[in-house]
Amino acid sequence: MSVSRTKNMTEGKPLVLLALFALPLLLGNLFQQAYNLADTIIVGKLLGKDSLAAVGATGSVSFLFFSVSNGISSGGGIVTAQLFGAGRKDDVKRAIVNSAYIMAAASIFMGTLAFCLVPKVLSFMGTPSEILPQSVTYMRMTCASVPLVAVYNYAASMQRALGDSRTPLCFLIVSSLLNVGMDLLFVGVFGLGVFGAALATMLSQLLAGLGSLLYAVRTNEYFRVDREHLAFDPVIAKRAVRLGIPLALQWSMIAISTTALQRVVNTFGTVAVAAYTATNRLEQLVQQPYGSMSMALSNYSGQNIGAGKPERIREGLRQSIAAVGAFSVLMFVIMQLFGNNLISMFVSESEVIEMGGKALRITSFFYLFLGLIYVTRGTLNGVGDAFFSFVNGIVEMLGRICLPIILLGYTDIGVWVIWLTAGLTWMLAGISCVLRYRSWVVNKSGLRSAGREQRSAQREDSAQAV
Repeated sequence: MSVSRTKNMTEGKPLVLLALFALPLLLGNLFQQAYNLADTIIVGKLLGKDSLAAVGATGSVSFLFFSVSNGISSGGGIVTAQLFGAGRKDDVKRAIVNSAYIMAAASIFMGTLAFCLVPKVLSFMGTPSEILPQSVTYMRMTCASVPLVAVYNYAASMQRALGDSRTPLCFLIVSSLLNVGMDLLFVGVFGLGVFGAALATMLSQLLAGLGSLLYAVRTNEYFRVDREHLAFDPVIAKRAVRLGIPLALQWSMIAISTTALQRVVNTFGTVAVAAYTATNRLEQLVQQPYGSMSMALSNYSGQNIGAGKPERIREGLRQSIAAVGAFSVLMFVIMQLFGNNLISMFVSESEVIEMGGKALRITSFFYLFLGLIYVTRGTLNGVGDAFFSFVNGIVEMLGRICLPIILLGYTDIGVWVIWLTAGLTWMLAGISCVLRYRSWVVNKSGLRSAGREQRSAQREDSAQAV
């Protein structure tokens, strides 16, 4: 039976392959952003500001706990992509199975740990007492859903590793629509409050994950495994964990550092907080093409390093840098000319619009560095250098924590330290990514070494089969 839901990215024009793979990811990310906005409106309009604040107060903490399972999912996906590129069909099936074991263990552990720590963590963060009970309820439901959300993340990661970015998009859309519908039902009709909002997210993610897995089994022969593939494989599991943990730590440190920067923002008053919130929402949209290209490069590089084609990885990265460079210039021009107009979509107060517009004009100077972070880090993850994500996470964390201290201590730039810190952090992280790529790939011939390791492993497998 032919494989109907895979895409070999070791042949063909790199930029075309990357664009076709990234487009569904981009659409999914934009759809997710639209859903998040709708979800926020439902909670805020139906339950009021206290419930909305209770949900918002858990965001950065929840992100910390989800980082581990998401990182492990990414690690398993990289290993699967490398084996798929090498044409090792049985090992691809073993990687899919063993990634499921690791994801289940990590998500259950993190979900349980987070559930137990919720009250202490929220109190430590200084959550206002009037919203603390609702925050605890919402976050405990969120923590209980970690293993359920992991089902979808796992299925999507494995499908993307095999070159299929369209199926996860379809089920993401289904999940988002289900979530909005159940939000309206549980919150608006049944009156379940923030408990109902969390329950809607839990059930929609579970249904999307199970549906995605069942569809994969029906349409993709790599998901139809035999008994021999079900055995725990310590070699594959070790590789997945080795690649996944640095990614998990990277996102955890980013979450910690953004929380630290938010504390700085709060010291400048409500106008600054409102402007910072508005600019963040806009720049989350700006980052979606970068993030989609990063994920595409991760899977593209994984397949090509498995196939022993390092020159295609270099070519793909060069073309991707040109693409994100052109997009960065376009966004720079838009923010310089229409920054105030964009901010006015979120708020009506003139002082917030003026501050937010100037803030966008500051940060847009650094968008190219932001794009470099995504594309080079995605490439390095794909070829197996995921540890650098951990190092790069440290760079971002130190930038967001130390730069405000330095700039406020030795300059009088005042509130603009918020956005200058963001831009300079992108610049430092982007430069470190490029330097790592050059040292590991160009000077030390890391791509050729990794390719030789993949081919050597393939020869050993063939010899054992004979």
